[in-house]
Amino acid sequence: MRKAWKTAAGLALTAVMLFPVYWLINVSFTKDTDMRADPPHLFPSDGTLEGYRAVLDQQLPYLGTSLLVGFGTVAVTLALAAPAGYALAKLRPRGGGVLGFVLLIAQMIPGIIMAMGFYAVYLRAGLLNSVAGLILADSTIAVPFGVLIFAAFMAGIPDELIHAALIDGASRWRTFVSVVLPVSRNAIVTVSVFAFLWAWSDFVFAATLDGGGAHQPITLGIYHYIGNNNQQWNAIMATAVVASIPATLLLILAQRYVAAGVTAGAVKD
Repeated sequence: MRKAWKTAAGLALTAVMLFPVYWLINVSFTKDTDMRADPPHLFPSDGTLEGYRAVLDQQLPYLGTSLLVGFGTVAVTLALAAPAGYALAKLRPRGGGVLGFVLLIAQMIPGIIMAMGFYAVYLRAGLLNSVAGLILADSTIAVPFGVLIFAAFMAGIPDELIHAALIDGASRWRTFVSVVLPVSRNAIVTVSVFAFLWAWSDFVFAATLDGGGAHQPITLGIYHYIGNNNQQWNAIMATAVVASIPATLLLILAQRYVAAGVTAGAVKD
């Protein structure tokens, strides 16, 4: 009975948390004339695809920019975080502990403070309203997290494996590329997923650094929709639904790798 009650409570809480998602999908198929029905329709009795047609007509450029920024952030994060994590875990440089503490502190800085700092730098460097500037800014959120994940994961790689590669004549870099990275697949997937999700859902950096650019991410696309006093709530909700699909699919496909990567280093022999 106790197990049954726990299961029922878990299902009830899950339903409460997922109800906004359901309502988002429901409204995306609801006609504008049915929005103000009293009581509201729990199901779109006379559904419409007008909202999704509006997404295809107006929001595809925003989605394309978000994909570009997301994959660019993943590439920059992996290029910087993987070697840094390897160095902290296996090369053990002086001040490595202090650097790890600094990385933790860096993740506690509010995003709006970093955005204002980037704005001052980008204004002089000419990177405002550019995709490259947005990728660089989003990477500063993901890189500290990535370094810590890689360091924790790579610390569990047997030193004998690395020493064997060095004895066979491989350089430190060749050992890292050919031996360490292939066995760090879980960490790579974990860092990639979180980096992509941070870049995909970013609004603070996008609004501050790319608010007037020709190529803007989907978060600004939704914001402009609402900011224009748009009464097509089905189009707004349809945009939100479509914007949620890439992140949802990514999490579903990478779930087991993320679980393994996040828990790496949690258990010591």
